[in-house]
Formats: sequence, C-alpha cells, structure tokens
Amino acid sequence: MQATQKVGNLNMIAALTFHINYYLVGLLTAFETGKLEISDKFSFDLPPISSESEWNKMVTDFISNSEKFADKVEQMEDSLLDQPFIDEKYGTFLRNIEGVIEHSYYHLGQISLIKKLIMQDQS
Repeated sequence: MQATQKVGNLNMIAALTFHINYYLVGLLTAFETGKLEISDKFSFDLPPISSESEWNKMVTDFISNSEKFADKVEQMEDSLLDQPFIDEKYGTFLRNIEGVIEHSYYHLGQISLIKKLIMQDQS
C-alpha cells in the first residue's frame, strides 16, 4: 500500500495525512469548545495501519474534517476573524485559519511528490 510505503527518510503518506488531519480536528474542536488542546509533539502519532480499510477510513475522516473546517470558516462572522484565537499568544482567528490552510497545502505538496517517487520506484 502506497500510503504506508517508506521512501528514504521522508514521512509516509499516511503519516502526513494523519498530521494534517490532527491540526484540522484540533482547530475544529477549539472553534467549538474555546480550548486548544493539541500539541505538536503528538501530531505525528499515527496509529498502525494494517489494512486498506483502515487507510480508507483515515482518508474519509480527513476529507470529512476538511469539509467541516471549510463550512465552519464560511459560517464565521467576519468580525471574529480579527479576534484573538483562544489566547492572544496564538494570534487571531484569521492567522490560525490561514496557518492551517498553508500547512495543509505544504504537506499535500509533499504527499504528491512522495507519491511520484513511489510510482517511479515501481516502474
């Protein structure tokens, strides 16, 4: 399975997918509860994936959380964007929203390149 295939010292596609989703879930939870309870040190704690169905569930959850995040941001009042996010030390809602989007694009680019390397190795 490509998602768990290791390429050199690069992260696996599954690990990057988990990582992106970890931050999406963390922000969604913070939007709902007003508490930021995620930590960078846990953001790559990928549980073992031993089947295609486990991988498919991870992808489905990631897509679902991405859609929830987009919907939540779309529903936000514009005035909230300039407000402090949870605590002033974290910046504004806008900065955190932009940050998770930039972070996601960065890692999605890595996933695309890793997939190309895997495909190249298989040919």
